[in-house]
Amino acid sequence: MAILPAGRYYRWLVLLALTWLLGGCSSLNYYSQLAVGQFELLQARQPISQLLADPATPAPLQHRLALALQARAFASAQLKLPDNRSYRLYADIQRPFVLWNLFATEEFSLAAQTACFPIAGCVAYRGYYQVEDAQAAAAELKQRGLDTYVAGVEAYSTLGWFDDPLLSSMLQWNDQRLAGLIFHELAHQQLYVSDDSSFNESFASFVEQQGLREWLARRGEAELEVTSRRQREQFIALLRTSRERLVTLYASDLPVAALRAGKQAEFERLRADYRQLRAEQWGGQGRYDGWMSAPLNNARLLPFGLYEQWVPAFAGLFKRCGGDWARFYGRVEQLAELPPLERTAALLALQPKF
Repeated sequence: MAILPAGRYYRWLVLLALTWLLGGCSSLNYYSQLAVGQFELLQARQPISQLLADPATPAPLQHRLALALQARAFASAQLKLPDNRSYRLYADIQRPFVLWNLFATEEFSLAAQTACFPIAGCVAYRGYYQVEDAQAAAAELKQRGLDTYVAGVEAYSTLGWFDDPLLSSMLQWNDQRLAGLIFHELAHQQLYVSDDSSFNESFASFVEQQGLREWLARRGEAELEVTSRRQREQFIALLRTSRERLVTLYASDLPVAALRAGKQAEFERLRADYRQLRAEQWGGQGRYDGWMSAPLNNARLLPFGLYEQWVPAFAGLFKRCGGDWARFYGRVEQLAELPPLERTAALLALQPKF
């Protein structure tokens, strides 16, 4: 079991102090569960090198850990991502997800209800280490008439405050997804802008996607990425079109009853469009069947808008930088330093014109 170095204890005390300064019983309870959950996670870390050298480590786990270290080394050497102890440690958390994020919107809006934190700034969700806590919070918001969505999270970044471990929850995915998660979370350590979730998640998603293309090409597995990327892009396009129609609907002057009917009709249309896409272009196999079969509402659409909105813009910027990662990060830092409205305008200028 890993023990926090002395320097890390200072950061931990700062985090706890910030928790107490927030005030209010409900806020205190929420931030306390975040602090306790993070502390338990850090205490569960073990160096992957030690696990690989231990003959008692099961062979399947050794294989996944070895591959993770290969992806970790690739991330720093080829993608120029931070070279530190993050993802060179492992923590068995004995649950399918490390966190459950709660997304919420008004009944007739696609704007997220934001939550603000001492370190990360304002983001479009609230995280809980216990699914029951997330579900209880979602139930309270539903009583207030909000749309909610609770989503399990396999990994997250502490933005360099701590050495983030590879988690057992990350190992439930295939090798391709595992490498992508490592690239994504390290990208948050590379650059993070307070109060701009769309910028942060789109940047990390681009690094994940482009990094995965390069990683699979290096391993001679590029064809795996092509099929997965094409299907994801088609699915995202489907959701974007549905979002645009909902935005138009919610901006109308229709009475509440008509808005509700139109909202439900749009979600039924989205399901029908997905079935058609699956049948005509995916050979009847749908990787998003589980997501589509669950109840749909505004909040369920939020993660896709956050994680994908500016990916094409970052892709365009990367191309302008000649595929040079160091130059690309420098240009992204320049965007990050702009005031919010100027940053948005610059990203819009980078978006491809269809």
